[in-house]
Amino acid sequence: MDPIRLPDTGLESIEASVRKLLDQSAEQARQLDSLSAAPALSPPFPGFPMPGLPGMPPPQPVPPEPRPILELEGEEYENELDTLTDWVDDFLMETYGAEVTTAAPWCEQWQEHDDVVAWLHALWMAYQQHKDPETGLSGLFVWHRDFLTHAMATVRAPGGPLSACMTSPDRPAHRLLPGPKPSTRSSNTEAQEPEEPEEPGEATE
Repeated sequence: MDPIRLPDTGLESIEASVRKLLDQSAEQARQLDSLSAAPALSPPFPGFPMPGLPGMPPPQPVPPEPRPILELEGEEYENELDTLTDWVDDFLMETYGAEVTTAAPWCEQWQEHDDVVAWLHALWMAYQQHKDPETGLSGLFVWHRDFLTHAMATVRAPGGPLSACMTSPDRPAHRLLPGPKPSTRSSNTEAQEPEEPEEPGEATE
């Protein structure tokens, strides 16, 4: 049989069709490969990675909220007081203590004065907040103006909580001033509380 000859235009059309089929097959192969691979999971919110996912950093522990020292008890209170004492002795009084006088008394046992402990602890927490770089360059100035001056003037006032303690560095002294008694209303309420009735069958003397 004589060979069949196709015109050149027919050969070009067949070649284009074959090339198109090959391209489609390659594209389908790529799609199958991508579908068979494990999908990459992204966190629902940027900056908040989901815990337990591979490749994700573990979540950072949330620091405990600061609490006033007088709300703490037991070992937790003692540890907080030790840290506060280090800051007061090594930084606060070393830098801002000035001289002990009758106009600015002090007490070497200030830890026994609950009100002084509360004031200094609040001052210390404010110091930690305002020395943070996020507060800006004026953070510590704000701490000096709004916290340090007022706290020290209150704690070391001539008629303040330490007024009966040391007024001269050569005469150490410590004294807890008696606080006010309960109000008259509280005393009357306690006196008017009815006594609990005796249970039936109880012997009376």
